[in-house]
Amino acid sequence: MKRTFADLHLRLNGKDSAATQLILNKAEALGYQLISVPCQPEARMEDITKLKSVCNEAGMDFASRVDLRPRTQNELLSQLRKFRRKFEVICVLCENKDVARQAAKDRRVDLVSFPLLDFRSRFFDRAEAELASSSLATLEVDIKPLLVLEGPARVRLLSCLRRETLVARDFHLPVVVSSGVSEMLLLRKPREMAALASLFDFEEDALLDAVSVNPLAIVRRNREKLDRGFVAPGIRVIKEGDDC
Repeated sequence: MKRTFADLHLRLNGKDSAATQLILNKAEALGYQLISVPCQPEARMEDITKLKSVCNEAGMDFASRVDLRPRTQNELLSQLRKFRRKFEVICVLCENKDVARQAAKDRRVDLVSFPLLDFRSRFFDRAEAELASSSLATLEVDIKPLLVLEGPARVRLLSCLRRETLVARDFHLPVVVSSGVSEMLLLRKPREMAALASLFDFEEDALLDAVSVNPLAIVRRNREKLDRGFVAPGIRVIKEGDDC
């Protein structure tokens, strides 16, 4: 069965329309059918709609995304209340343990990401995975650091990622592999992304799911929830009016 490939973390400079168009054309040529681009939380809907239109013109579907970087649990809860209905994908950048724990157990969070490269500042462990497995959170792994780091820094990061993805697998927690890149030269084909992720000791099907099935499931689930006819999972308003 043919797969639909997605990159949920392609970074674009919305102010540079020419560079944006080149990157989008390259992504489409490499085989991506859906991309997601982090937007500013305060982004206007017309700006998001314009970016979606540009992606559609390049032959790809577009999912709006916001990256939240809260400092406390309360700040995270406030941001989720404010932005959950605005974006199709919500990622929480976890830079302390309290935020990581809250993000893992909150069903409004789609992706948990650990951007700090210092292994002593990464908080994804078995407790985190157990919380996330009971919610809807998915572990996101960006490939970019593996492409740009060298020497001991790359080795240490790879060791962290292997440990974290193995913990996720133990708790049947989905993993999404994204690019995290903003430069065209760093873009890789979806299967090349999966090949890089093979360093995490996943089986082939699980690797391909991380760049296809898992990210697509997040977008489809949230589009259903954001639809005006949505009431609850499996329940939709088909028709409204006095004659119903």
